[in-house]
Amino acid sequence: MSTGSTSDNDDVGEFGYKPTLARSLGSFHTFAAGISYISILTGTFQLFYLGLGTAGAAYWWSWPMVFVGQLMVALCFCELAARYPVAGSIYNWTKRLTSAHTAWLAGWTMLIASVVSLAAVALALQATLPQLWSGFQIIPAGADGSTAANGVLLAVILIVFTTLINAFGTTLMARINSAGVFLELVAAVVLIVLLAINVVRGPQVVFDTSLAHIGSQPYGYLGAFLAASLASLYVMYGFDTASSLAEESHDPRRNAPKAILRALFFSFLLGGLILLLALMAAPDLTDPALSANGGLQTLILQVLGGGVGSVILVAVVIAVVVCDLAVHAAAIRLAFAMARDNNLPSGAKLCTISPRFGTPVVASVAVGVVAVVLLLLTISPQIYTVVTSIAIIMIYVAYLLVTGSMLAKRLRGTWVPRADGFSLGRWGLPVNVLAVVWGVAMTVNLAWPRAEIYNATPPFHWYLRGAGILFPAVILGAGFAYYWFVQRHRTGVVAEHAAGS
Repeated sequence: MSTGSTSDNDDVGEFGYKPTLARSLGSFHTFAAGISYISILTGTFQLFYLGLGTAGAAYWWSWPMVFVGQLMVALCFCELAARYPVAGSIYNWTKRLTSAHTAWLAGWTMLIASVVSLAAVALALQATLPQLWSGFQIIPAGADGSTAANGVLLAVILIVFTTLINAFGTTLMARINSAGVFLELVAAVVLIVLLAINVVRGPQVVFDTSLAHIGSQPYGYLGAFLAASLASLYVMYGFDTASSLAEESHDPRRNAPKAILRALFFSFLLGGLILLLALMAAPDLTDPALSANGGLQTLILQVLGGGVGSVILVAVVIAVVVCDLAVHAAAIRLAFAMARDNNLPSGAKLCTISPRFGTPVVASVAVGVVAVVLLLLTISPQIYTVVTSIAIIMIYVAYLLVTGSMLAKRLRGTWVPRADGFSLGRWGLPVNVLAVVWGVAMTVNLAWPRAEIYNATPPFHWYLRGAGILFPAVILGAGFAYYWFVQRHRTGVVAEHAAGS
């Protein structure tokens, strides 16, 4: 059903596929997909409490630290996006860099993490909607004060919405996503200006470590800072979404690398300013409410008042919606790419393209259903925090499988960037080395068995405390065992998607 240019469609043919997805996305659409996945308003508002409550105001430095590390990864991805403009970027890139087995593992890891992320982002509505209107607290809090059940209900409603939009066509999804991103960017700029007008302390606040909780942390403040850096690590990823939509984009070899870098840069700039000015404008940084879930929402209402603050929170809700829309879209493209190679159960059905909408409708519904089931199974806030943390670890592992495979190819002297596309030139090797070192270091940091991340409240269990190591190992091991003994014997491009069919 593709309506792209001959050269764009030839790119898909080079990989053995027939162009079947509707090619309708422009440069802003791909940029919007990347920046909405990162979603600065979603991430900063959802995780501010974790950073401030763990390492104090000085946790702000984790934001530029994570940006520099992820920039190394993004630059590698830019070369790959220009070289391989094909759906399911993480999976297909790894397939062309190394073995089919490693590629399947990268795809499986990223797919599981994406589905969990879809559910996790949807849960962010609970931190904002009830603050806007008490009527959004549909299910009353439990006897212990837990609002988990209501959070799950709101999340399920959002996932049903993203499923329908993604199923009904790429153009509709892109228009809603682009409009939402435009509003999010405008709201971010307005918020920055309003916070700047209301500052009560200077920028030196980012050197304040007085609120850090270092009692249970190894290595003193460094341990607290590394734990707090998860608040930034949990936000600044997903920029590869721009390239995952390559088969639905015009001139993806040129537009995807630009979209990746723009999404990461603008997210860093706007998010960093929001966090800095929020710390400078907070009436009282020692207020316990700021170190609790929904802390930044509370701060905004304290600083800006109910009227203006509520308008900003509406923008946050929009950001959550378009973020989930982008996460769902990326998960669908990855599932489609793997299913097209018959590398998932019922692959031939999952990669079916709707003749009316030009989208993989079955994959759209399947991803949504699995996310909803996951929400219902992990309704406990503690368990869901663990599952969400594991998903982020797996995303960093998937990125590492790509950058590591790319580095191995560079060291063998067999990596050749696209002659007329994005290239790092002589900087390619040092950037790739830094990307791998960063990926290894942050995977260890994310998986570190910290009580406040993996088992913050009773009941305490050893398997929850070590979940960052144990569960990814089980998921990766079980998944690869399934592939090795079952799925790899079925691998091969599904007939309806094979070039020349």
